[in-house]
Amino acid sequence: MIYKKDHFIFGFIIGLMAPFAGFAVFKYTKLGPLNYIEALQYIFTEPGHRLLTVAISLSLMANAILFTIYINAHIDHTAKGIFAATLIYALTALSIKTFG
Repeated sequence: MIYKKDHFIFGFIIGLMAPFAGFAVFKYTKLGPLNYIEALQYIFTEPGHRLLTVAISLSLMANAILFTIYINAHIDHTAKGIFAATLIYALTALSIKTFG
């Protein structure tokens, strides 16, 4: 593993950035011809918000993968930071789905 640093803030920053990579994978596989702004508009205006659920799930899957890697390597403080960022994203997504 390239990053063996065991620090909560480091993990939190990784946890904040990784879902963007997950969203990029989703965007290019499902919404290829759209740019990022158009893709976000389509996801939020699509009836039933089915794509929103898929986009959020795949975005947070990037964090789940990183969390698993760091836990298995016993780099626990970094894993806790990734988990904290994941919780923030998940609560935000839940709020959007519930009240949006």
